[in-house]
Amino acid sequence: MAHHKSAIKRNKQNEKRRMRNQVVKTRMKTAARKLAHAEKNGDVEAMAGELHRTKSVIDKAAKKGVIHKKTASRKKSRLARRVNRAVTV
Repeated sequence: MAHHKSAIKRNKQNEKRRMRNQVVKTRMKTAARKLAHAEKNGDVEAMAGELHRTKSVIDKAAKKGVIHKKTASRKKSRLARRVNRAVTV
């Protein structure tokens, strides 16, 4: 346990950030799951809409610094490839 005033404050800040980041990451995963569910049902219009929403959520996570910019790009690219494969098949 921290004893110095600055260390106590740092622990509080880290905990707040951890909780905030956890919310954003969970939101990202949920959006990806909704996209996968639309893909499983074969609904092309729903997949397009969910892809757009998922990309938005990922971009917001990158903007807030929860994930790296290149990680966000990679995730969006992989999701888009999945949707494109499902649409063309």
